[in-house]
Amino acid sequence: MSTDVAPPGPIAAGASTSVAPSALSGTLGVSSIVFMVVAAAAPLTVVGGAVPIAILLGNGAGVPMMFLASALVLLLFSVGLSTMSRFVPKPGAFFTYVGYGLGRPLGLGTAHLALLTYTLIQAAVYGYLGGALQSSITDLGGPSIPWWVWSLAVVAVTGFLGYRDIELSSKVLGILLAAEVGIVVLLDIAVIVKGGDSGLDADSFTPNQFMSGSPGIGLMFAVAGFIGFEATAIFRNEARDPDRTIPRATYAAVAVIGIFYTLSSWSLVQAWGVNNVVAAAAADPAAMIMTTAQNYLGVWANVTVHVLLLTSLFACVLSFHNVITRYQHSMASATAMPKRLAVVHDRHSSPHVSSLVQSATAAVLVVVFAATRLDPELQVFAWFSGIATLGIVVLMALTCLAVLVYFRRNQAPVGAWQSTIAPILGLAGLVSILVILVSNFTTLIGGSATLANIFVALVVASVLLGVVQARIIARRNPAAYDTLTDSISL
Repeated sequence: MSTDVAPPGPIAAGASTSVAPSALSGTLGVSSIVFMVVAAAAPLTVVGGAVPIAILLGNGAGVPMMFLASALVLLLFSVGLSTMSRFVPKPGAFFTYVGYGLGRPLGLGTAHLALLTYTLIQAAVYGYLGGALQSSITDLGGPSIPWWVWSLAVVAVTGFLGYRDIELSSKVLGILLAAEVGIVVLLDIAVIVKGGDSGLDADSFTPNQFMSGSPGIGLMFAVAGFIGFEATAIFRNEARDPDRTIPRATYAAVAVIGIFYTLSSWSLVQAWGVNNVVAAAAADPAAMIMTTAQNYLGVWANVTVHVLLLTSLFACVLSFHNVITRYQHSMASATAMPKRLAVVHDRHSSPHVSSLVQSATAAVLVVVFAATRLDPELQVFAWFSGIATLGIVVLMALTCLAVLVYFRRNQAPVGAWQSTIAPILGLAGLVSILVILVSNFTTLIGGSATLANIFVALVVASVLLGVVQARIIARRNPAAYDTLTDSISL
């Protein structure tokens, strides 16, 4: 069999096959999955951390339009993703879909890139959270403990929750997500009711503001805010009625994130005024959201936002932990990683071995960051969230292309909108974003051109690694290669 050809036809969405001993199971509904992926997007972290920086370095008052534009592109991407999930009912998400559309070697290359992307964005947040905890404890009069100690403590707590039943993680995420979203919505309402700084307006959505400053940088921060939503398909085996739950959760996640970010960033602009918001961000971007909350809600809101910002970061790393462990589980079930990672806990029904490995990986990265004396926010967070943003756009662009090729090769009862039009439009939007990202990548990571080139090369190398591994598997174990993309039977 040719090593370049993906499995020849669609898998019936309701096909009945034997369940492997390593199969994950569960009863997650739309709301539980949406909690998982929206928490990974870290709403308060984006609004309170990324938006002020995007306003300062990007296109100022035009940032809300960037979130709206990103949401529209990602909704188009979601059409193909959700349609593909019906005909390829597998939990591997990116690597499974790319494998079926563009061939097993590139599919496995995509899997390695996905692992790199999610691992680095999680590591970036561990750094930011460690630095934030260190600062907060010191400000409260506590001991000055190195940031990496706090990061390792969070790794341990995250690992404990990830080891157990996913419903426990889902409940924890639900509580934290409700709190952080609640305070931001309350602030939005207060700004709107009080009329902002000098009356409400829609200037943020005009071409003049959209193209002001450095729109490319604003777009980068906007796209980064959505990282994690596409992971809905990874929870397929643990979803209740996955053929309905996964598409609904995907659309809901994009819509919720897009509306929330657009409204909240616009509200932040209105709170200071279109002409004053850049100066406010420049004064203290890290404290901008807290100062705004105090101005419009009172002193209590400043403290509340500070605390919820920390819990938002924790919810983010917990969600990414669950995503990474399930990616490893799917790859192990497809013989692309050690089989031991595909084992499921008898009582918790969780990929507990994969969870332990993921926790160890995160701990090692934190130790490396500490040993090399990287700043937890300006270097760990900025650099590694930058490369994750680049990686996720490449992943989504490849998935869009895979959807187009798959439905062109296979006859399926799907309309032109789902199989062709939406994926083409999504691919065009993603390619445009990718060009902007690459051209501004040095600025995005805040490093040198040499460092930027190394990071871009790392993205390419991760894909090539998977392609080479697939060729080796095909040569040494043809039977395993034939099922490489299937990840696990339902």
